[in-house]
Amino acid sequence: MNRSSKRFDEDLNECVETMRDGSKSFFAASRVLPSRVRDPATALYAFCRITDDIADAADATEQSIITLQERLDAIYLGQPIDEAADRALAEVVRAFDIPKELPLALIEGYAWDTQYRTYETFDELLDYCSRVAGTVGAMMCLIMGKREPETVARACELGLAMQLTNIARDVGEDAMNGRIYLPIEWMREEGLDPSKWLANPQFNEAISRVVARLLKEADKLYTQAEIGISDLPWDCRPAIAAARLIYAEIGREVERLNLDSVSVRAVVSKQRKLVLLTHATSAIIAKFSIRRFNPQAHPSVQFLIEAVNKTPHIRHYGGTIHERLTWVVDLLERVEERKREAEMTVADRFIQPLR
Repeated sequence: MNRSSKRFDEDLNECVETMRDGSKSFFAASRVLPSRVRDPATALYAFCRITDDIADAADATEQSIITLQERLDAIYLGQPIDEAADRALAEVVRAFDIPKELPLALIEGYAWDTQYRTYETFDELLDYCSRVAGTVGAMMCLIMGKREPETVARACELGLAMQLTNIARDVGEDAMNGRIYLPIEWMREEGLDPSKWLANPQFNEAISRVVARLLKEADKLYTQAEIGISDLPWDCRPAIAAARLIYAEIGREVERLNLDSVSVRAVVSKQRKLVLLTHATSAIIAKFSIRRFNPQAHPSVQFLIEAVNKTPHIRHYGGTIHERLTWVVDLLERVEERKREAEMTVADRFIQPLR
């Protein structure tokens, strides 16, 4: 293993700890991914988590966003700052030809957060979701080696569904931070004054109907996104199916709480996550192996698909083809090393991230 490979492993270990503490649903599902995908996916999600925390901080400013953009510029120049997540992501974007437009759109979504934007219509809300979540779906798709427009579209829509679920779950928490992500138009239709409600956020029947409507839209997108799972590599399908099931289950938990996501935060239990992970694996053969008609992409994610389409499949970001191939070979060698070193059973891999 060369020096850069060793450094990548060290950086990756830091990324793993970031995700273990900061995104339990992703961490649980990612353990089912093959190593060749799990490692770069972990680097990607760690960078997203760290930058999201920066942008979501109470003292986040326009300068915070400029700093994130500068970090991204450095990553794409192959000169990341001295942070594990940045160094790891620099390796990932180079190896998988991830167009800069995708993480740049993600940061744009973070900028909207710092501006405390509200979204008048559901379509405007989806424009936001496409940036903070659709982008991640597209990048994950590229890491799994799939660049076809139909497959990227479904991955983006899975991101939209997950973000809508997050919004439905976090209504109270967001309100305490001075934010409303529910469509303003929907709130007014239920007789709610968004400004007055934000000043004194309380759960009531009107807000429950808005949350129910949002979860219904999320479920439509989950169903549409399922179509793309059959286009993914066989060994990636269980993890993506698991992520889809776990996030959708958050919506079911909100419903079990009578749609009160103002005073209570819905949580999927560790035991339930384990059950869903098992179901995801068994569902692959029965459900996600059948190719079905792919509908047109939702308009809100079209710009992400176009960014992928216009990006050459082999792009070196300053490296030669020899350097690129060497990186890939090193990565495969590390995967084999990890396989030899791993002593956990399949059940252990499911259970450990849930403890």
